[in-house]
Amino acid sequence: MSIRPLSDRILVQRLEEEQTTKSGIIIPDTAKEKPQQGKVIAIGNGKLLDNGNRVTPGVVAGEKVLFGKYSGTEIKLDGVEYLILREDDILGVFE
Repeated sequence: MSIRPLSDRILVQRLEEEQTTKSGIIIPDTAKEKPQQGKVIAIGNGKLLDNGNRVTPGVVAGEKVLFGKYSGTEIKLDGVEYLILREDDILGVFE
């Protein structure tokens, strides 16, 4: 199954963070926080303005982005967890 986000929404797959610290300590699952980085999987057509024009999103599929800790809506498709965000929820793009 595939999904195409609408409007200014973006489909992101979270990137897993390191399982150990720099000193070699293994972090248990109960102490982990959800990653705030992800890979853009799909983007919508862009935001529709009042005058009828569309603003194209500032990200493209495949880019690595940073988003807020409590941003978006979590969904599960074919056993894989994704996050649907508005473009405003993206804080930055890694270069």
